[in-house]
Amino acid sequence: MKKPRKPVINPEESELFRAAVSDVVPLTGTARIEHVRLLPQPVPAQRLRDEREALNESLTGQVAWDAGMETGEELSYARNGVGAQTLSKLRRGHWATQDELDLHGLTVEQARLALADFLNRSVHRGLRCVRIIHGKGLRSKNREPVLKPKLGAWLIKRDDILAFCQARSADGGGGAVVVLLQGVSRGS
Repeated sequence: MKKPRKPVINPEESELFRAAVSDVVPLTGTARIEHVRLLPQPVPAQRLRDEREALNESLTGQVAWDAGMETGEELSYARNGVGAQTLSKLRRGHWATQDELDLHGLTVEQARLALADFLNRSVHRGLRCVRIIHGKGLRSKNREPVLKPKLGAWLIKRDDILAFCQARSADGGGGAVVVLLQGVSRGS
């Protein structure tokens, strides 16, 4: 590589420049200011989601999905904006069950992971209605269901669940729920 050549300065221009800067005084001191780049504060994303969810729950005024457990009424849930007619159709079996997951014999943690995987795959496949068999708890301690209340809490937290209700007697009754999934919008 060749070194760039110094430009030739005209002596008249040099004298003119010197006259223009003759009264300039050099700055004293070498105090330089270092600009410190401040890092942005971390955003507590999970806490914000939790607070937003708690606010939404307090504003919807919906009855908790397990509110009818004491009276023996059927358990059901519909997301805010889903009409009572949709939930009624789900109870009557309006939508054909397209797939099912059986949680019998699984621990709570295994059931939670299996449910998440099943629902993610179901939504990805574009399914609208699935059945989840949680069992009636007849073989569990105190003959009380373990997975049923957990399942309801897990389903409510998912944004892709529009509604769920206890399955019809022929489809498992109090040992299963039928879930209505949000449809997948297909892009172009």
